[in-house]
Amino acid sequence: MIGQCARPVAESFMTADANRLTENMVDLGDEQVISLLLVTLLLLISKVKDLLDGGGLLAALFVGLIVSFLGHWTWLVVLMTFLFVGSVSTKWRFEEKAQISAEEPNDGVRGWKNVLANGGIASSVAVIDFYIGGHAWAYLVLCSCVSVAAADTLASEIGSLDPRTRIITTLEAVPAGTNGGMSPTGTVAAFYGGLLIAIVSTTLGAINGDQTPPVFMFTVVISIGWMGCQIDSLLGAVLENRGYLGKHSVNFLSTISGAVMALVLAQRFL
Repeated sequence: MIGQCARPVAESFMTADANRLTENMVDLGDEQVISLLLVTLLLLISKVKDLLDGGGLLAALFVGLIVSFLGHWTWLVVLMTFLFVGSVSTKWRFEEKAQISAEEPNDGVRGWKNVLANGGIASSVAVIDFYIGGHAWAYLVLCSCVSVAAADTLASEIGSLDPRTRIITTLEAVPAGTNGGMSPTGTVAAFYGGLLIAIVSTTLGAINGDQTPPVFMFTVVISIGWMGCQIDSLLGAVLENRGYLGKHSVNFLSTISGAVMALVLAQRFL
């Protein structure tokens, strides 16, 4: 008798849970649906095109959900722009870069460390903005740190084949692909990396309702992208070459520098 009575009770609880789950799914707004679609697209493209390994896919899922659900789906588009352009530059003349040991390890397939090094600060911005309250500077800060990542990636991947490379600290000539090295080609590539993110950020700002003046947004994002790339080179020359930091730590710190610069400018002028 007890078992017969317990069964309907259990079934009623299961039905109630299923109904609540269905209601929550139905309650998903348009922006949340777009976010889910974008995260799915991100993972599918990354898997099919061998952009990320297994750990990288999990990290991308984590970052993508946080940035898009706690921030806005347009924030994720900014990150996806960096990922896809960065991956294309990584594959560009890959065999030639391999000959001078300047290629990305693992045949250019990036892992979780790379994803978090370049997207970790963006995720942190989304979390802080969501739980502490909406801030006028959040989108600007996120786009600025992504701009640094894009500028540095393009400078490293495209500039690594330029023989006119000099170390940023002393300007002495060094082999192409040296940590902390800067070249004319890499410097121009860094500018275009920041320019791309600035264009995307400014365009999407009109969609997500960001109140930052477009000219200010564009100028700050492109400028910080380029400056952050130089900071990355400086950290590479001073700390990475001496074994104090690894590549991913340098990337992470350079994106932090971009976020800090953007925050200071936002507090001063917005």
